[in-house]
Amino acid sequence: MLAAVGYGETHFDGHDGKPSQAHGFGVMHLVSNPSRQTLEQAAEITGESVTELREDTDANIHGGAAVLRAHADKLGLSAAERNDVDAWYPAVARYSGAEGAVARMYADDVYDTLDKGVGATTPDGERIEVAGRTVHPDKSEVDASGLDTKAPDYPDAAWVPAHGANYADGRSAKIDKIVVHVTQGSYAGTISWFQNPDAKVSSHYVVRSKDGQVTQMVRDANTAYHARSANSSSLGIEHEGYVDDASWFTDPMYRSSAKLTRHLADKHGVPLDRKHIVGHNELPDNDHTDPGKHWNWDTYMKLVKG
Repeated sequence: MLAAVGYGETHFDGHDGKPSQAHGFGVMHLVSNPSRQTLEQAAEITGESVTELREDTDANIHGGAAVLRAHADKLGLSAAERNDVDAWYPAVARYSGAEGAVARMYADDVYDTLDKGVGATTPDGERIEVAGRTVHPDKSEVDASGLDTKAPDYPDAAWVPAHGANYADGRSAKIDKIVVHVTQGSYAGTISWFQNPDAKVSSHYVVRSKDGQVTQMVRDANTAYHARSANSSSLGIEHEGYVDDASWFTDPMYRSSAKLTRHLADKHGVPLDRKHIVGHNELPDNDHTDPGKHWNWDTYMKLVKG
């Protein structure tokens, strides 16, 4: 279970203690932001310092285990139930920090990893293998309302709206570009962060790594807060992953994102070239590096152009 959660959050990469977009740390993504403090919760339970939990992988994994166990205790899981991997589903949903459809999405992703198994190599060369197993979790305790709501501007996407504090209604300029971003976090975690009024950031779309699933969060006609000076004239697409880890940039993600970009370009009259389909790092007045050196622009643009 810990491996499935850790893989879904970070692909087992603690990123040397650097925070994710939602201010989460380490392999288990222990979070410290105004509305969620699992990092501090883990410190209180384990007795480890916040610094150790941020920077030491062993401590971080123990902290994640402690937070998961705390959720299980609040749910009243017995010792027998804790030995049943299926019984942990609502605790995993709570670990996400999200609610409703996003929490359900997060838990489903973890259990899909448990079902299929996972094999990955950590940044320091350790190989982690978890065999797949048949899972049948009871999902009835996790609200799924809104999970199947279709996006208003792209028929192949789900619709999970960002919080109103994280975007502006309307636009002050014509859409003339599409901006490629990398989330610096997980798919469900990013969606949840854009629903948090403390975030003050958002994007129009988020694309999942493993299968290219797309969620729309801001209407095309509105101004997402994703690219500073280009917000009013652009559409933003976030891609699940981290700029320094190529393992997130899968073929399904490239193909799904390219299909989305082509749809948006045709709809809004954006030229299919690199002057108008750009990376966040290529825009003026920004301090971001995404999508980074591992993003394959040649492959992406060939797919966009069909």
